[in-house]
Amino acid sequence: MSNKTRRQFLRDTMLATGALAMSPMAVHAQDAAAKPVDMAIARWKSAPDAAMPEVAAKLTQQAIEALGGMKRFVKAGNVVWIKPNIGWDRTPEQAANTNPDLVKALVKMCFEAGAKKVKVGDNPCHDAAKSYANSGIEQAVKDAGGEVIFLDKNRFKEMEIGGAVLKSIPVYPEIVESDLVISCPITKHHMSTTVTLCMKNYMGVIENRRKFHQDLPGCIRDMTAFMKPRLSLLDATRILTDHGPTGGDLADVKRMNIVAAGTDIVALDAFGAELLGHKPGDIGTVLAGHEAKLGTMNYKDLVLKELEVA
Repeated sequence: MSNKTRRQFLRDTMLATGALAMSPMAVHAQDAAAKPVDMAIARWKSAPDAAMPEVAAKLTQQAIEALGGMKRFVKAGNVVWIKPNIGWDRTPEQAANTNPDLVKALVKMCFEAGAKKVKVGDNPCHDAAKSYANSGIEQAVKDAGGEVIFLDKNRFKEMEIGGAVLKSIPVYPEIVESDLVISCPITKHHMSTTVTLCMKNYMGVIENRRKFHQDLPGCIRDMTAFMKPRLSLLDATRILTDHGPTGGDLADVKRMNIVAAGTDIVALDAFGAELLGHKPGDIGTVLAGHEAKLGTMNYKDLVLKELEVA
């Protein structure tokens, strides 16, 4: 091949390569690769009956890492409020409250990301002292160096929610004043809303829950919009398939060994609905959030990462 022919060949190759790199398909692929992950689903692939503390901790860590790490959400000096289910005087095995090992892992990760304070609290339906203790969450938080907060009924403050249904309601100020609020409920059945997941978990930051019962999906949607969620986790290490929200019968508990995390709270609830055997569009809270554009119930359309953890 002559030098001229060789130069011509190289020039043509470079032009063709450049054209390919700038093609719509190539640009779309590059853009998709550059986008942060919206939702991560971590599934345990080792022995299904492995020790729960290890399973819950590793799944939580890997799900957050898949989103880009906790530093994506927590900045140095931040105050973080972790909002699990601690509503019921039940043990972890009864699956009415969030897995304490997941909560412990979250507290540690927030501190590692630079949080100044990590607070954990809920507004339980059962006796708070018994619920915090028997759920295992109180001790888990203390072991991780976090602050266990019992919500003082006298400190709730009427706040303007500005929703289509929920106009105002008493909210615990210390929660909404935090730099980041992480909703991390357990995946379970609920007799009134069919499921209770990340959006409904915000009922634990308010008082006067009766007000929600005028329109549960609408009020939950409005409260979610008010809270402006940036990070949520769904605990499906165990799920409660029936007799929720309190549970109690171990026959209704199914070990799933899954933790999902994401920036789209509606998508997480859609995934949770599927785990409980429902179509997301059939769940009032999920549909309300989707229609209000608080997120999407079509979670597979997001930048989704699914991973196996051992």
